[in-house]
Amino acid sequence: MRCFVGMGSNLGDREGLLRFGLAGLRASPGVELVAVSRIYETEPEDSPAPGSSAQPAYLNAVAEVACRLPARALLERLLAVEREAGRTRGAERAQPRTLDLDLLLFGPLSIEEPDLIVPHPRLALRPFVLEPMAELAADLRHPALAASIAELAARVRDPEAVRPFAPLEPWP
Repeated sequence: MRCFVGMGSNLGDREGLLRFGLAGLRASPGVELVAVSRIYETEPEDSPAPGSSAQPAYLNAVAEVACRLPARALLERLLAVEREAGRTRGAERAQPRTLDLDLLLFGPLSIEEPDLIVPHPRLALRPFVLEPMAELAADLRHPALAASIAELAARVRDPEAVRPFAPLEPWP
């Protein structure tokens, strides 16, 4: 199954934590890393302008994986990698995080279960996910919307808010 995973970090060694997330995906049985977008730097969702949030800026990227696991098993693996990276989940959605791994798309499927909704319910609203995802799959159609990833990205594009980031070391 062709799947997409959003990755984000705004605490600690942000770039290192994104690399940790990729390593966790690579080490997952039944999951093959296919491609990775560039890294982008973005402000937290609660920030009206760069540098105006109490939280540090995020680094974001998207990974494409080929998955032989059921969606629930992939989600459980993503949550395990987050925990290994020191992520603690709280009740507040917009809290800072060491590593955030979101299952964005699981092939053409639409899934609605407790704690698992695919396509990700806020995918079409998030330029920090759509911009890197469009690098990997611009023509891919959103399973529930009548639009491609490129079309969705164009609707919310903000080059000042989603900025390419130059990694310290070569990025996969």
